[in-house]
Amino acid sequence: MTIDDRPVTRTVHGACHHDCPDSCGWTVTVQDGLVDDHDSTPTRAVAVKLRGNPDHPFSRGELCPKVNRFLDRVYDPERILHPLRRVGPKGSGEFERITWNDALAEIGTRLNEVIATHGPEALLPYSDAGNQSLLSMFGAGGRFFNHLGATQLTRAICGVVVGAGASMTNGSGASLEATEMVHSKLIVLWGTNTRLTNRHLWPTIEQARRDGARLVVIDPIRTLTAEAVDPARGDRFVQPLPGTDIAMMLAMMHVIIRDELHDADWVTDHTLGFDELREAVADWTPARAAAVCGLDAAVIESLAVDVATTPGTALRTLIGPEHHENGAMFFRTLACLPALTGAWRHRGGGMSRSVGYWTESQIDFDALNRPDLTPTNADGSPPRTVNMSRLGEVLTTMDGVDHSAIHAMIVWNCNPLVTTPNAELTRRGLERDDLFTVVHEQFLTDTARYADIVLPATTQIEADDIVFPWGHLWVAYNEAAVAPMGESCNNTELFRRIARSMGLDEPLLHDDDETLMRVALPTIDIDELRSERWIRSPYPTDGRPFGDPDGDTPIPTPSGRVEFASDVLESMGQPRVPTFVQPVESIGGDPALAARFPVQLLTPKHHARFLNSGYSHLPGHGPAEGAPFVELCASDAEERGLVDGDVATVHNDRASIEVAVKVTDRLRPGVAAVPFGWWGSQHRDGKVANSLTSDTLTDWGGGVAYSDTLVEITRR
Repeated sequence: MTIDDRPVTRTVHGACHHDCPDSCGWTVTVQDGLVDDHDSTPTRAVAVKLRGNPDHPFSRGELCPKVNRFLDRVYDPERILHPLRRVGPKGSGEFERITWNDALAEIGTRLNEVIATHGPEALLPYSDAGNQSLLSMFGAGGRFFNHLGATQLTRAICGVVVGAGASMTNGSGASLEATEMVHSKLIVLWGTNTRLTNRHLWPTIEQARRDGARLVVIDPIRTLTAEAVDPARGDRFVQPLPGTDIAMMLAMMHVIIRDELHDADWVTDHTLGFDELREAVADWTPARAAAVCGLDAAVIESLAVDVATTPGTALRTLIGPEHHENGAMFFRTLACLPALTGAWRHRGGGMSRSVGYWTESQIDFDALNRPDLTPTNADGSPPRTVNMSRLGEVLTTMDGVDHSAIHAMIVWNCNPLVTTPNAELTRRGLERDDLFTVVHEQFLTDTARYADIVLPATTQIEADDIVFPWGHLWVAYNEAAVAPMGESCNNTELFRRIARSMGLDEPLLHDDDETLMRVALPTIDIDELRSERWIRSPYPTDGRPFGDPDGDTPIPTPSGRVEFASDVLESMGQPRVPTFVQPVESIGGDPALAARFPVQLLTPKHHARFLNSGYSHLPGHGPAEGAPFVELCASDAEERGLVDGDVATVHNDRASIEVAVKVTDRLRPGVAAVPFGWWGSQHRDGKVANSLTSDTLTDWGGGVAYSDTLVEITRR
């Protein structure tokens, strides 16, 4: 229906905000003057179509199955459009609608009371990457919580460990930009399911293959990407046991050094600690690594030769491998290989990971978040810091005592009860009557059901923002296509309102979004970006991040060289040189634990219509993916008397869940998978995949070992 039957149509340009490397460009078709039945606003502009922008230099007009139906999310009838107050038990999902004034009055009063009674550290911020745009992720809440002196949150649940590991070898997180792999001659996809989770990079890889490049996929799961391997073309799929990749890398370096396949000149001129590395890998024969990894020694031997003798070898990895107890060491060790072989000499050669180093270097995070506002404690110490992956512990037994020092929590941009490990411990924390919880959300998520106050949040098409990709170099401006639905607000406005409700008059807490953008991006012309829609981030013009270590692309380690041996790591109590340590909670780890729980559980991204926990609840997404399941191989199923379609209990000391059985040939014996992303309401027993997962932290970098989780699987 139109006003005066004269619809006015316009096109608005934006960019996807999801926790995905592709950060696609999109266009939104908006009709002005339409009646919106959901909102009953007779003159509201309505988005009627959202499609990929064919001019975007990376995504080139294609969107994934999730975002192609993004408007279903915007206009879903279950969306939260008004503030809500809990009226039933925590977790019941029983709420009443209230006004913003009432919500803010209660929030302001309760937060001030908590601070007056327990001190500002009793307040915990909790957010992650639900929206990865500049303001939504990086600019929301930092100033507010710093000014109050609240507990600080280490946000390292996903992605941070990669850079922390690689920087111990290369001095920074700088890496090969992914589309440079069009020049590669051997592409090794190590622990990354490109066709599913980085789909817009696949055309680059296919072009390289048409030009003669071979493909190697290394993964504990025979993924969608592994299915593209063509042995007739010289491709190969390698399937090590989970968490053992470092042993394979050490054996590869053993072969390369033993057979003098390393680039002696590059090693001499640009590395430090070669002799120590040689000694460290001397005992790591292919046979020894094969026994650890569950591989044939000949596979390791031939892969080492291929990597060393193929100029333009790209080692492509992303987030998955960091989710082990030895996660940082994985990337520290992988980064040694291109230095050893001299791959950085060649265009298309080197290690490729997130390009956040290049894109986010343009952000002045201190100007955005103002850490200088943070007060010190009475003893001069800064506010305490807790790790987001240990949320259950933080809310229940902080500091080793049987109670928590956290009495109020504000959650935005995430759904921790589904995405954070050891979820049942988190649930027990959220059930506390003495914990005041505010959640800013679009839907009544598992986490929001435990809130005292739920506040309505905008979607990406309802607010201006800037998207900094981590999978390509094109920073994009996202223009709001329609006004905020109902009474929703974006993340920055949320904290401006809460600051006012608490009587906080620090001017920096009230800067508007335009001001925040400009102070955060001193080297970017915001007006030009808005006009041009995207700009390319700085990157070496010849495509080689370390192609000229003595000139324009120096190696930023303390020594100015790639460090096979690291004094910094030694000072941290870590091994100086690449070292394999078997994760404790793994099938090769603690024998007593493995005897009780003999199956290693992976919780991968599997569903094409999901993005973490963001879509499974929508009618056009969840039902099309079926239901939660546990996947295991035929021999493991037969040993347990299970057949395809049975219902099994997957359990360990943390929790148990009931899921359908799926028997496939994608997994090795002793390894099972429960894809994550489903909400509790979609599981038979109200629990989720992360009810089972380990919250053990990684060796360094602050990440978490989701994939070092042992379980047993039994018939229900």
